This record gives sequence, C-alpha cells and structure tokens, in this order.
Amino acid sequence: MTGIRKANVKDAHQIFKILQSYAIKGILLPRSLNSIYEHIRDFFVYEIDGKIAGVCSLHIFWEDLAEIKSLAVLPEYQGRGIGKKLVERCIEDARSLGVKKVFALTYVPQFFEKLGFRTVEKSEFPQKVWTECIHCVKFNECSEVPVLLNLEDQS
Repeated sequence: MTGIRKANVKDAHQIFKILQSYAIKGILLPRSLNSIYEHIRDFFVYEIDGKIAGVCSLHIFWEDLAEIKSLAVLPEYQGRGIGKKLVERCIEDARSLGVKKVFALTYVPQFFEKLGFRTVEKSEFPQKVWTECIHCVKFNECSEVPVLLNLEDQS
C-alpha cells in the first residue's frame, strides 16, 4: 500500500521515531510517546510498502481554528511531494470538520506559502500561545514563523 491513511495505535512508535529524529536536530519540537498515543486520532501517515515515510497531524483548537503539527518526512523520501500531500489531507480534514482557519508554526514558511498560507503574527492565536507555547522551553526565544490559511477565502 502506498498513500495516506489515518494513523492507528500500532503506528505510535514509528511516528515517535520519525518526530524524535527531527526534534534531536532542533527542527521540530519534541513529542513524548505518551502525547502521540493521546493524540493518535489527530495523525495521518504516508505509507510506502508498509513503512511510514511521513507524518502530520491536525489538532483542533477551537470551533473555527485548527493547527497542522508534527509534519515530518523521512530524508530518503523527501522531494516526492509527501509533505504537501499530508498537509493537503489535513486541510481536507479541517474542511470536513467545519474549521474555518488552519495555522502552523514552522521554520520553513515558504513550504506553507506555496500551499496558500500567509505569514501572520502569533498574537492571532491566543489559544495556542496560552495553552501550549507558554509551556515550551523556547517560549521567550521562539523562531518559529506562524502561517495561516483561511478556508473561507478558498470556498
């Protein structure tokens, strides 16, 4: 099987390994295995011949706001459009849930801009800042760039 599917519990360890490999390099914020299990329903995986090549999650924050999180593609599978497909699947999921805005915090805003996102200020996401960012070790020195896609503009 090749393609995107919803993650299941048996995928948690592979998801953790992929995310951890990027967290160690400072490219992604770390996620505990426990957190992955707790949020397994948020994750999509891109599978190639039984191996997870990429992951991404959609986390609902509020009635009209969701975040794309934990986007990672293994190095040997990069450049094949897997990241783009995962983000597009998360956007489809957000639409089907009735979410109006999708955002991400990223070190690579150009990737998201190619998908229609625009750079904004973090102050547009107080739910994120005061529930999650405040607890991050990088809170005072965060260099992630917030990007936003307004799904109502695309209707």
